[in-house]
This record gives sequence, structure tokens and C-alpha cells, in this order.
Amino acid sequence: MAGSGARAFRKRCHEALDGGSPQDGASRIVHRGIVALILVSVMAVILESVPSMAARFGPLFQGIEFVAALVFTVEYVARLWAAVEHPLLRPLPAWRARLNYAVQPVLLVDLLAVLPFYLALVGPADFQVLLIFRLIRFFKLGRYSPGMRSLLEAIRAERRALLACLVILGGLMIVTAALMHVVEGTAQPHKFGSIPDAMYWSIITLTTVGYGDVHPVTNGGKVLAGFTAVLGLVMLSLPVGIIATSFAEVIHRRDFVVTWNMVARVPLFATLNAGEIATIMRFLRSRVLEGGEVLVRRDEPSVAMFFIASGAVEIEMPGHRLRMETGQFFGEAALFSEAHRTGTVRALEATHLLALDRDDFRMLMEQDAEIARSINKAIRSQRMLNPVEPGGDIARAELHEKKPP
Repeated sequence: MAGSGARAFRKRCHEALDGGSPQDGASRIVHRGIVALILVSVMAVILESVPSMAARFGPLFQGIEFVAALVFTVEYVARLWAAVEHPLLRPLPAWRARLNYAVQPVLLVDLLAVLPFYLALVGPADFQVLLIFRLIRFFKLGRYSPGMRSLLEAIRAERRALLACLVILGGLMIVTAALMHVVEGTAQPHKFGSIPDAMYWSIITLTTVGYGDVHPVTNGGKVLAGFTAVLGLVMLSLPVGIIATSFAEVIHRRDFVVTWNMVARVPLFATLNAGEIATIMRFLRSRVLEGGEVLVRRDEPSVAMFFIASGAVEIEMPGHRLRMETGQFFGEAALFSEAHRTGTVRALEATHLLALDRDDFRMLMEQDAEIARSINKAIRSQRMLNPVEPGGDIARAELHEKKPP
């Protein structure tokens, strides 16, 4: 029993730290608490570098550092301890699973976030170089930011193209520096007397920074400088375009998978194949609500069904209320029933919805006979099992919480 309890607690730790869903309250609290502590500790390190602030609030900064180091240490140890519950590491022996997990980049960042604190305890009292490395904690935010993870994924996917851009930039720097050495070397030997000296001017010009501390004075040098500046604009646009395109693809792919999973869970679409579900997804329209905003009111005509891409809504029914969150859906009966809403739907927070309009859905049914046959079959089955209440578009089955599997 004791071993079973320890395993259950370890699994719960893993879920709270790494595997928690958006609906997991403990996971949300842990993640938000760690993010807040990261921001506070990084801000404390920055302010501590100001002598007047350090003199006035030194004890406060030390207290923040101590709490942050303690919490991040507990987090690091707990992650290592619970690593054996990770689905990909579960088949491995415990020591091997933890070793594999410890060398992952995110865990190395976690280690570097606390290491300077302990090295400062055993090292010199004024070990400022190590303390500055506390700013590495900022990169812990990457674990909790989907946007940062998507950006890193985009950079990783295009690493070869970005490396090629870097090689080309290096080649241009050498060539333009050599040419400027030849053109300006005699006129300004102290600035362009050698290729290494000219390389400083070259990289500053190619990156369009242009400090102005080193610049050509001859006509030939000015022409070459203008040509180099134009090349710099081209070179900067290449990696920016590559990363932007890859980032957009990553976001689109992630949104597609999430949306596909939501659509596939709707009973009406359960018998459709992947291509048919993707066809339906093309008809989805985005709708954003602020917290407290009403989406539909009771007794209004029902014209669409809705998927909750993010956020939460509350359906107010006579005598009770139902909360629905990310990944859930409601109103599917509106696609085939010209009735009225049986409840008022209000956003509980900032909410992103995807709407499937009845007219678009019917047009799709008319255009694609296979989809029409599959959905009509599902409709007949659903009506037999869960008849829609007269005058409403929300079936009893629809009021049950439809949690993601």
C-alpha cells in the first residue's frame, strides 16, 4: 500500500509539473506560480545591479534569491524524481529514465538556474559573474510559453537554412573586408590597414548597425560601402523570412491538430475520415469573446455549433448551469434543427470559439455526397439514442461534460 501511494503521488507530481491538462487546477496553480517567481527573481537580479537599489533593498533581494533558489531546487528534484512517469521514459529503468531526462535542454536550463546560487555559497563572497547567470532563469519561461516553444521548433526545423545564411554572411564579410582593405588601406591604415581591421567595419555595415566610428573617405570606398549596405539588407531579410515562414507553419500545424481533434470528437462526425474532417474544418469561423460577453441567449434562433479553442463558457439552463472549457463543444443539433436555443451561453473569461454555420454545413452536405451520407447516418443514430428536446437545439447528451479523451 505504501509503495502504491508513493507511485500515485509521484504520478500526480509529474502531472502537475509536466503532464497537466489546461483543466487541471493544480497544474495551473503550479505553472502560474513558477512563472511569477521566475519574473520576480529575474527582475530582482536586474534591479540589484543598480548600486542605489542594492544598498536600499539588499535584504529584500537576498530574500527573493533564497526563496527562488529553494523553489527551483525543489522543482528540479521533483521533476527528476517523477521523470519515470513520463510516457516515453516509463519503459526504461528508473536510473536510466532520470539520466535521459536530466540531459534534456529544458532540465539543463533548470539546473543552470539554481547552480550559481550554490556555487556562490562555496565560492568568493563577491562572485558577480556567477550571480549574473541567474538571468538564465528567464529561459525557464520557454517551458510554459507555447509561443516560445513554437519559435524554438521553427528555428530547429530551419537550422540548416539558417546555418547556410550564416556561412554566406561570413563569406560576404571576408570579401567586403578584403576589398575595403585594398581601397581604403592606404588612406586609413589605422582603420583598414589589414583585413581583420576591415572585418569590424564589414560586419557592422552588413548588419546595418553603422556605428559611424569607422567609415570610408575615398570615393571608391564610399561606393563599396553603399554596395555592402545593400547586401546587408538582403542578408538580414533571408533569415527573418525563413524563421517567419517556419513559425507560421508550426502554428498552423499545431492549430490544425488541435482543431482536428475537437471536430473528430463530435458524435455527428465520428464516422468521417481524416480528409472529410479536414474539409469541414475549412468552414470553421473564428469568434472571440471577452469575459462576461454573451454568445447566444435563450430562445434565440440556433444557426451554428461552436468549438471552444481556448477559454471557458457557461450555459445557463432553467434550474442549472453548465461550464464548458477548452476542447469541448456545444450546439451541434443546430446544424440540422431550425429551432431555438434552450440556454444562454456566456463567456467566463477571454474565449476563442470556432463556429460552424448551419448554412455552410448544409452547402457542404450538398456538395459532398459521401459526407452527407455519413452525417445523415450519424444523425439518425443520435436521434434514436438522444432525441432533441422539442423547441431546443441542446440535447440532454450535449449537456454532459465532454472532456477531451
